Amino acid sequence: MRASGAAALPDSDLAYLRLLIGAELLAIDFHTRAIAARKKLGPALTATFRRALADERAHYALLSKAIVDAGQPTTGPGDVDFTYPLGSFATRTSIARLGWRIESLLLGSYLGAVENVQTPELRLPVGQIAANESQHVSAVAPAAGKARIGRAFPAALSIEAASDALDAFES
Repeated sequence: MRASGAAALPDSDLAYLRLLIGAELLAIDFHTRAIAARKKLGPALTATFRRALADERAHYALLSKAIVDAGQPTTGPGDVDFTYPLGSFATRTSIARLGWRIESLLLGSYLGAVENVQTPELRLPVGQIAANESQHVSAVAPAAGKARIGRAFPAALSIEAASDALDAFES
């Protein structure tokens, strides 16, 4: 993914990059907290969350590089404080349900970006990340009481809807 300067990316693509970076930071924070509660999760779900955390970190690094390459500052893990509903990390099921909700939010955010980004160099990596987020949704679904295979056409979220959903987790 190349951008030769700030003018290389339209404002709408920069807005999507900022949104997706925020979503990745939420996922990184969630997975870190979930792994810390590994005694409640058991080994298989802990392994799933560890893999997802590694993926989210890779997504974050790629998106951050793209925005920095465009001449813009990026947001880092210490720049946002996240909050979760009471009891979110109390049981295996509550953790899995929250993980499914967050991963579904990321999937919808990336699908919205696939639909709307204008820069050709962004489309493939954003689509690849959407595919990976779909794997995360599927992997956590059974523990969350959801079907492993979801809808044939998952919903794409508008940038406004994705932003509103992310706001629910920011303190």
